[in-house]
Amino acid sequence: MKKVGILTSGGDCQGLNAAIRGVAKALYESEKDKVEIYGIADGYRGLIEGDYRKMQKSDFSGILTVGGTILGTSRQPFKLMRVVGDDAVNKVDAMKKTYKKMGLDALVVLGGNGTQKSANLLANEGLNVVSLPKTIDNDVYGTDVTFGFHSAVGIATNVIDCIHTTATSHGRIFVIEIMGNKAGWLTLYSGVAGGADVILIPEIPYEPEQVLDVLEERRQNGKNFSIIAIAEGAISKADAAMSKKDLRIKRESQSALPGAGYRLVEEIDPEHKLPIRVTVPGHVQRGGSPCAFDRVLTTRFGAAAAKLVREENFGNMVALYGKDVVSVPLSETAGKRREVDPDCGEVRAAKDIGISFADE
Repeated sequence: MKKVGILTSGGDCQGLNAAIRGVAKALYESEKDKVEIYGIADGYRGLIEGDYRKMQKSDFSGILTVGGTILGTSRQPFKLMRVVGDDAVNKVDAMKKTYKKMGLDALVVLGGNGTQKSANLLANEGLNVVSLPKTIDNDVYGTDVTFGFHSAVGIATNVIDCIHTTATSHGRIFVIEIMGNKAGWLTLYSGVAGGADVILIPEIPYEPEQVLDVLEERRQNGKNFSIIAIAEGAISKADAAMSKKDLRIKRESQSALPGAGYRLVEEIDPEHKLPIRVTVPGHVQRGGSPCAFDRVLTTRFGAAAAKLVREENFGNMVALYGKDVVSVPLSETAGKRREVDPDCGEVRAAKDIGISFADE
C-alpha cells in the first residue's frame, strides 16, 4: 500500500482544492485500491504537530470549483524553520518524525515561494517530496504560470472595470491598490486588462511628479478621470535609493498610511486638493472559485505530480513551460523569485499604447 500525504501552505488562492483533487484522482486512477491519501492540516503546522487524517475518495468530490482549501493552511516562515522557539520544538525534526510516523512514501506540497524553499529543505533531509506552484503573485521561479494567478487577474480586472464607471461619473482619480508585495505581475496584467492610465509595480520604481504629469495631461485633453493601478509593493525612486534601515524608519513614521495607495496620494497630493479616492480590494483577490484556466492548469499539475510520485521522481516541482507541464528540481527553484522584467513584452506593449509607469 502506497501512502501519500498532501498539504497546502502559505496564503490561500483559487485552485488549491482543484489541485488537491487532481493529485488524488490521478493517484486513485493509477493505483486503484493500493494507495492511501492523508490530508495534513494547516500546512507545515500539521506536519510539525502531527495533525492529519486519512482521506476518503468522497473527500475529493465536488471541490473542483470550491475556493480555499479543504486541508486548511498557515504560514510557517522558512527563515524560522530551523529556529527553536519558546515551545522548544525543533520544527525540522518534528516534521521528519511525523512523516516517518505516518509511514509516508511521498509528500505532496502545494505552495508559493516560502513553501517551495521548505519543500526543498525537507527533500534535502531525505523526505520524498513533490511540489506544485501556487500563488496569485505568479512569482514562483521555474514556471511560466502559477495556479491562482489568472483567477486573481480576473477579480482585480473586474474591480478596475467597476471603478472605471464611478470614476467617469464623478470625474475622479482612483488609485487601486492590487496585491503583490515583491512582484508586479498581478497589477501589470489587471492594469492592462482594465485599461489603467498608470501602472506602478515594485520592479519599476516611479517618480511621483510623472504621475502628476499624466493626470494633468489627461485633464488638458478633456479626460476628467484617471485610473492608477498600484501594486502593494510599489516604491518611488527616492525610496528605492534608501537603505533598508532608513526606509524602515520612514515607513514607521508613515504608520497612519494603510498602504502603497495612500502613500502615493500623499506623495502627489499632500494638500488633498485633487479629487482622489483609494480602493483596496484586498483579500477578495484571493477568494472565490478558480477560473476555467486555473481549473485546467491545476488538473494538469495534479496529474503530473501524481506521475512523479508513481515514478518515484522526487525532489521536483511541477511547472508550466510554454504549453508543456514539466518537472523542475526544487534545488533550482527554491530561494529564487520570478519578477517582472521591466523590458518584457507586457510592459513594452503597455507603454506602446500610452500607459505610464512613471519611470521615464
